[in-house]
Amino acid sequence: MFSLLQQVAPTAATQTPAASDAAAVDTAPVTVDGVHHVELTTGLAADTAPPAGAAMPQLDVSTFGNQIFWLLITLAIIYWVLSKIALPRIGAVLSDRQGAITADLGAAEEFKLKAKEAEAAYDKALADARAEAGKIVAQQRAEIQDELNRAIAHADAEIAARTAESETRIREIRASAEEDARSVAQDVTADLVRHFGGRADDAEIASAVDQRMKGSVQ
Repeated sequence: MFSLLQQVAPTAATQTPAASDAAAVDTAPVTVDGVHHVELTTGLAADTAPPAGAAMPQLDVSTFGNQIFWLLITLAIIYWVLSKIALPRIGAVLSDRQGAITADLGAAEEFKLKAKEAEAAYDKALADARAEAGKIVAQQRAEIQDELNRAIAHADAEIAARTAESETRIREIRASAEEDARSVAQDVTADLVRHFGGRADDAEIASAVDQRMKGSVQ
């Protein structure tokens, strides 16, 4: 790069006076139809044009070796900067990032395993609770059935006892009613016999009343 500048600077310096001389304006008198005119001439020569290689010195073949040398130096410097400074930092950042990702994945996998274990424990606890609830319900149902059976048996026994008592009282009432009816019938029969002028025999009246009552009962 510096050699190119050193080569271009003298070339520009040598071309400047030529350009100033070429830019000088020459005046020459000219007579046209008896009238004097002044003709302006630039005095530029064809050989004063700048060479083609002066516009783009990087295309000059004579400087290719120097350019390639400095290009290799620049690439070597860039490689050294990248390998010693930039790439290690980028590698450290990528390594830290990979470590963080690996740690996060490990933690996520651990949480996943814990979640599966918690779900399995929950399912087991739920199954145990359902089984225990079924046992309790069955036990309660058996106890209720036993109490119900005892209550029914007690009620049946009480009903039977009250029925027997009622039947006994009914028989007693019926017997008392029959006895009262027999006594009333005997008295009425004796009064009727005496009323019609007959002699009332208590034994005959009692027998007749008994037969009549038996026949009516049958």
